[in-house]
Amino acid sequence: MYNIDIIRRDFPILSRQVHRRPLVYLDNAATTQKPLAVLDAMRSEYLNANANVHRGVHYLSQQATELHEAARERVRRFLNARSTAEIIFTRGTTEAINLVAATFCAAHMQAGDEVLLTDMEHHSDIVPWQMQAQSRGIVVRHLPISDDGLLRTDLLDEYIGERTRLLCLTHVSNVLGTVNPVADVIRRAHEHGVPVLVDAAQSAPHLSIDVQQLDCDFLALSGHKMYGPTGVGVLYGKEAWLDRLPPYQGGGEMISSVSWQGTTYNELPFKFEAGTPDYVATHGLATAIDYIDALGMDDIRRHEQQLLAYCHEQLQQIDGLRIIGPADTMAKDAVVSFVVDGLHPLDLGTLLDQMGVAVRTGHHCAQPLLERLGLTSTVRASFALYNTTAEVDALAAALRRVIPMLR
Repeated sequence: MYNIDIIRRDFPILSRQVHRRPLVYLDNAATTQKPLAVLDAMRSEYLNANANVHRGVHYLSQQATELHEAARERVRRFLNARSTAEIIFTRGTTEAINLVAATFCAAHMQAGDEVLLTDMEHHSDIVPWQMQAQSRGIVVRHLPISDDGLLRTDLLDEYIGERTRLLCLTHVSNVLGTVNPVADVIRRAHEHGVPVLVDAAQSAPHLSIDVQQLDCDFLALSGHKMYGPTGVGVLYGKEAWLDRLPPYQGGGEMISSVSWQGTTYNELPFKFEAGTPDYVATHGLATAIDYIDALGMDDIRRHEQQLLAYCHEQLQQIDGLRIIGPADTMAKDAVVSFVVDGLHPLDLGTLLDQMGVAVRTGHHCAQPLLERLGLTSTVRASFALYNTTAEVDALAAALRRVIPMLR
């Protein structure tokens, strides 16, 4: 059974106070808290098996290497990739997307070729492509959304043109919570011969992902958003695609041999992993995945959907408050963004913090999306597997108190 009281004991930070009030942490879309199991695993490795991986014949190096490569296999199983050769460790979703942008454009795009994004992309899936547009002359296009925050998939065939070389879309919007129909988009893009990159930063902690079933060509995620450490993430890529891409960075580990006459590159996945990896963080990520799987992704999603529906119900009762994005909570996941008539989100967030409620305010690294919606910022409450209905009540009560103060 999903015992929330037992789960919360795994996250000691949730029992602390801020401003002499119990912490209500609702900023999980930015980063999640870490369970003791993850912290203990990383501490144990530093204490007992700390040595550089892949390069040593001594015992500690071999032990650290085994943990690091076991983490790669754990990620492979989590995503149901065909091979560990398809699992590239990165610093996070941002680096994973930058890797694809730089190498894919270098190998497969010419001036005038197009990459298709969507109106709800995070800056991490906009700026890398704009940088490629400036340096290589590629064209960045974006598929529109409806006024209620749903992707206009009815326009997809119109937006995929003869020069579209890659389609990139977020699985779950970090602002709206919208769950995009990625399987359908991938299928239709493939009918046009266009590969697809999925930004799974916001979906990996909440939804089961099977990359073979989705048939995506690339997928990126971040460890820190799924109860793992910061500074580690994953790029999944079909082996056939990764083989066709040049290295992203040069240095140690990604080479087979080096001479003054030239360099030959290492096999996958190491071709894309220059330098010493954060091998302790990868072990932490694997432990976080173990933690998620032990609870069960279906049970986690069921719990979070209950919180989401309850939050919608409570916030809709507050005069002047408007929820941004889909009204149907079944079309979204774990995120509630809202504005209050006449009040600035920054002021709301500042006073909520004084009440012990941690939310995110601002443009959420999605300025083009907010501009499309006629906004400059929102307040965002986002949920995780350890949040409770009592915390939703605390958010609603705090809003009822601070809104009259600001007015």
